[in-house]
Amino acid sequence: MQKHLISILIPFKNTALFLPECLDSILNQTYTHWELIIIDDGSTDNSYQIVNNYTEQDKRIKLFKNNGEGIIAALRLAFKKSSGTYITRMDSDDIMPINKLEILLNNLLLHGKKHLATGLVSYFSKEGINDGYKNYENWLNKLTLDGNNYSEIYKECVIPSPCWMVHKDDLLACDAFNPDDYPEDYDLTFRFYKYQLKVIPCNKVLHYWRDYSNRTSRTHEHYAQNYFLEIKLKYFLELDYNASRPLVIWGAGNKGKNIAKLLINKNVDFIWICNNPKKIGKHIYEKKLYSFNYLKELENAQSIITVANKKSQQTIRTFFKNANKQAMQDYFFFC
Repeated sequence: MQKHLISILIPFKNTALFLPECLDSILNQTYTHWELIIIDDGSTDNSYQIVNNYTEQDKRIKLFKNNGEGIIAALRLAFKKSSGTYITRMDSDDIMPINKLEILLNNLLLHGKKHLATGLVSYFSKEGINDGYKNYENWLNKLTLDGNNYSEIYKECVIPSPCWMVHKDDLLACDAFNPDDYPEDYDLTFRFYKYQLKVIPCNKVLHYWRDYSNRTSRTHEHYAQNYFLEIKLKYFLELDYNASRPLVIWGAGNKGKNIAKLLINKNVDFIWICNNPKKIGKHIYEKKLYSFNYLKELENAQSIITVANKKSQQTIRTFFKNANKQAMQDYFFFC
């Protein structure tokens, strides 16, 4: 098995505090035939020197400076410099369990090309994990246990960006890191879905995900909610939308309004429904809002659900189940 070279791609910027723990976890892997292509994305602390010291200890670590700006440019450079048959990503502030590479690779060797290996994740933080991240961890892991990650792809990113591995040919088929669309991990996940890479179920924790207050995913504008909505709608219209069927938006909260604006700007017609008696019959963006009863007048509709309330979501699921409607065909949860 050791003949299969794995390329680990890491962009980093100002993570000096966490880099030694991350790099040590890679050096301690049970699978040893790997190369680490690690890209400095404009660090202003001593991160570069820390990594450079590691390159002097282990020639498998190859350090470069970003020839562009931002994480996408850094990933492109890392991929260009890589030589491995199998490609995986890692974040410079996280930690690998000792058998991460071995398990991911074994799963890919067992299932072959056109498959995507991932694993369970576990958040950790000195300050403790808030309910939002804990809920995301539980939700994501539940999907990964059965390999059903794509079934809720329009809710959140269903493949953890630092915990996947694919054959290089499959990553190239998915256009690798070429698109300039943020959030880049969610965009790549949608391209895995688009090119029908099958997710391999996994019941092992293969990534320790560090949370802290100034983590990029918390602070950078590219990970704001409007970017997520735009990328969700872009791929929905490309991959799952059927223009011959009526399109319905459920909910007129902030998310529903933002999706409505995006659809209007794209000249995509839709029917808008909600359960707020103060809004029913009114117009928002010159679109009339109808009650849920209006659905009875529609045949073969596709629905985008923007209702965030968990109890209401369950009521909606029950409605569709009773109507013999199928998730990811007839209705899509966007929250």
